[in-house]
Amino acid sequence: MEPSANVEMDARRGRDGWCSAGPKRGATLAIFGLFAAVAASAQSTTGHLPVTDAEKVADALRAAPKFITDGATIVDPPANKGGEFRVLRQGSTEWTCLPGPTPGSQHDDPACFDKVFFQFVKDVAAGRPPHVERLGVSYMFTGHTVPGAAGGQFRVGAHIMLVSPHPEDLQGFTRYGWNSTYIIHLPGADQPSQWFLVIPIQADVEQQ
Repeated sequence: MEPSANVEMDARRGRDGWCSAGPKRGATLAIFGLFAAVAASAQSTTGHLPVTDAEKVADALRAAPKFITDGATIVDPPANKGGEFRVLRQGSTEWTCLPGPTPGSQHDDPACFDKVFFQFVKDVAAGRPPHVERLGVSYMFTGHTVPGAAGGQFRVGAHIMLVSPHPEDLQGFTRYGWNSTYIIHLPGADQPSQWFLVIPIQADVEQQ
């Protein structure tokens, strides 16, 4: 049965419509909606790299689900190594989002980070040993161009990233970009403590 038919049937069961679907069906619909948002975000592109502050904020908001970006602080990456991140919009949660291009990239690939992953990014960008106190999470719903496992460049689609306080646990994964879970490091930071896990959740639109 098509998802739309299920929703219509549930809506007939009572005045509450979607609420009458029950916890399990509600969760299924929520997950379906999240992946629909991922697909829409991954296929939305801009004609040029964001330049103005307003363009940069709008670009950063494409990086993650709305429940993440709504309260996130939006910052502009520093122009030079060790420079300060410029706040474009002050937020109210632990999340920080950056417009594209991300540091070390020439592609419009915005990203959102929780406080642990963002501290990891700042440490590596400044040339400091990274301090990772627990698992850190990042979203890149529009994808990212990375070195490929088979050489050359690889365009990974929408994905989630995890940084671990125990990076040695990641060493069994395939390295660099491909259409499965793999590990990679930030540009110019090939050290055991600086690898993190990438979990693709959709192939890039150019590879479909």
